[in-house]
Amino acid sequence: MENAVILASGLGTRMRPLTDKIPKPLIKVHGIPMVETVITGLKKRGVDNIYLVAGYLAGQFAYLEKKYPGLHIIINNEYASVNNISSVNAARGVLDYGDCFICEADLFITDSSVFEADLKSSCYYGSMARGYSDDWVFDQDSDGRITRIGKGGRNCYNMAGIAYFKQKDAIILKKAVEDTYHKGSYKDMFWDEVVNNNLDKLKLKVHRVNKGQIIEIDTVAELAYINSRNY
Repeated sequence: MENAVILASGLGTRMRPLTDKIPKPLIKVHGIPMVETVITGLKKRGVDNIYLVAGYLAGQFAYLEKKYPGLHIIINNEYASVNNISSVNAARGVLDYGDCFICEADLFITDSSVFEADLKSSCYYGSMARGYSDDWVFDQDSDGRITRIGKGGRNCYNMAGIAYFKQKDAIILKKAVEDTYHKGSYKDMFWDEVVNNNLDKLKLKVHRVNKGQIIEIDTVAELAYINSRNY
């Protein structure tokens, strides 16, 4: 069984003033809320249950439970004071259920076939960036296994906002998140940093996608640009 967690609790500060009244994942791109392009892609794959973690303006996501059978909303009460590790922590119980996607909610999926891949191992989706990138990137060993997840790298894959964990690795991730919480000093952490700190236990590779298949929109200017193009 496959499940999915969609991280949708953030404040979306870089998209202000649009996000003063609407959560960023519900901002429309070409007439469709961004998060719905993620949901429809997961549904086309046949994902059994989708758990959307909401926080900021959480009530605005309620219609999605009626529109998409099998979608469940989880409330992250820490969204305003803890980084996105809090969203994975709020949904950590889902990681026991089976293989699991973890997706950012502020993605515009232009090609839903990215969800139809035959994923043989746990992985992060990534697009190749030639030259230097100051974004989140992956270092890999000669076998393609991810050896570092962090910001900054040259001629490597950029994080695309979608990860997939086979059940064994999902359970390891759950325990790692719980251990991080128990140790404290987690409030500023991204959940990917927890993954990076446990790469010796996890077997993660990069699943390659083209940059135009998955678009992350961070600013009002980027939104205007994407809306001006044909997809």
